[in-house]
Amino acid sequence: MHGQRVGYTRVSSFDQNPERQLDGVAVERVFTDKASGKDTQRPELDNLLGFVREGDTVVVHSMDRLARNLDDLRRLVQGLTKRGVRIDPFETLEESERALRRIEKQKRKRGYL
Repeated sequence: MHGQRVGYTRVSSFDQNPERQLDGVAVERVFTDKASGKDTQRPELDNLLGFVREGDTVVVHSMDRLARNLDDLRRLVQGLTKRGVRIDPFETLEESERALRRIEKQKRKRGYL
């Protein structure tokens, strides 16, 4: 079953350009959150999760745009794949895991975790 390619972008501040994250990528629809990675309120991610169906592909620049930390990433990916939704990151999983670990380290240092 072939579904839609659905994009998700997240920027941390309102002056950042979310379009750069999926520049040149063909998607039928894009959901964009403007929120910091530590913010648990990501309404457009929630909308995306309610929108995608079996056979769809979620396209993201990198997995750290999708998730706040590794536990959040695992939960999201498992939930999507159980529903038959694929995730297509531009960066490799290894690059995204490194980025998420770096973010978690910074959060611990600042007392967020």
